[in-house]
Amino acid sequence: MDPEAQRRGGQFKLVKFFSIASLIVIFIFSIPFTIFITQKARSLILKTYQNYAMLVGKNLNYQVFQYFVLPVTKRYGRIRLREKEQYELMDQIVKNTIHGFKIEIVNIYDIGKGVIAYSTDSSLIGRHASKTKGYLGAIKGEMSSEILSSKTLFWKMGYLIDREVRLRTYIPFKVIDPYTGKRIYVAGVFELVQNMSSEYRELLRFQYLIVGLSVLIMAFIFLALILIVRRAERLIEQRIEEQMELERQLNQAERLAILGKMVATISHEIKNPLGVIKSTAELLGTMEGMGEQQKRLSDIINEEAIRLNRIVTEFLDFARPSTLKLKECDLIGIIKRGLDFIRPELEKRGIRLKNHIVDQRLLVMADEGQLYRVFLNIFMNAVQAMEGGGELSISLSRNKSYIIEIQDSGEGIEKEELEKIFEPFYTTKDKGTGLGLSIVKKIMDAHGGKIWIKSERGRGTKVYIEIPISLGAKS
Repeated sequence: MDPEAQRRGGQFKLVKFFSIASLIVIFIFSIPFTIFITQKARSLILKTYQNYAMLVGKNLNYQVFQYFVLPVTKRYGRIRLREKEQYELMDQIVKNTIHGFKIEIVNIYDIGKGVIAYSTDSSLIGRHASKTKGYLGAIKGEMSSEILSSKTLFWKMGYLIDREVRLRTYIPFKVIDPYTGKRIYVAGVFELVQNMSSEYRELLRFQYLIVGLSVLIMAFIFLALILIVRRAERLIEQRIEEQMELERQLNQAERLAILGKMVATISHEIKNPLGVIKSTAELLGTMEGMGEQQKRLSDIINEEAIRLNRIVTEFLDFARPSTLKLKECDLIGIIKRGLDFIRPELEKRGIRLKNHIVDQRLLVMADEGQLYRVFLNIFMNAVQAMEGGGELSISLSRNKSYIIEIQDSGEGIEKEELEKIFEPFYTTKDKGTGLGLSIVKKIMDAHGGKIWIKSERGRGTKVYIEIPISLGAKS
């Protein structure tokens, strides 16, 4: 491949790399995005439950102080929750306060003894307080919350897969001056435990939804990129082929232009003396007193002059620009004329003719003489390829253009020869000029048509001639 083609190929590799890199980047950024969204949702739920616990805690602080601490202190002089009457009063106040709220457990700590003095779960009463950061902060008058999770966190989201998720909130139990409403001191600690499992299960489903949508979007983007890359591959390959073909045609045109000028000059210089030689040979052959030997030599000179004149004419036809004399002509009639011309040669060589073309008028705008020359040249090549007889088949099909297929059962053409078959002066014949197919291709190009050949050694040859209907065809 030439440097330009390599450059285009490099561009395609860049496009392919870009598509893969884009997929990786999208994937990398989608994971943090998913984590960010779920963390935001988690924070929102956590904040909601914290505010909820704070409101319940404030109400609990007020209810316990107003309806338990003050009456019990006034009546009994001190608080002893081990006494049944005081415990039942506290239990009634707490349960009435949290009734209808999503509070699973309420513990009240005696910070002097460091034990649970009251709990909605009686089995916890008397248990020593865990010196957690939240508990110690509540003693100092600070409220705090923490999530209870029995499993190790994974990317800070491990709690999402727990079956049960709870929020534990420590709230200081503040003794309030009934006259001023100001806090006097912290008398204990409220511990509120809220079950957040249902909300976090919804959050887990939301997380799965986000991950699923991210994967689905990435899959669609990846498929789109693959389609774009494949489309780009086809376009780039097509552009490379077109550019290479244009460069080849340009180089060939430059070569042929130089060659044409040289051939035209030489042909003109040869043609004039060649006419003199031919006429002189004819004159010598008719002179009296010429013996048989002299007449035979004169005939040989005349025949070779005719052959040389034909070669020079081909050179001139190849060198001069194609000027078409377009007119409405019968395509089927042109093909039949060519077949009629070679029919004696077909019979002589024992070649069977299979003409599959329907006998009808098919009118096209073309140069009748040059189009006839195209078919005659192809027919003659097919006949010459079947020295020991064979079969010549002709068919015509119509789609967006007329395609005439001419097939012979000759020896076929090697692949290496097939690639050069339309090059000027390339021939496999002993006495050929190598200009026949070059001129044929030149004529077809001038008509806006195409010619191509398929062949394998030992399997014959197929020649396809395409004539665009856009030339003004009528049927």
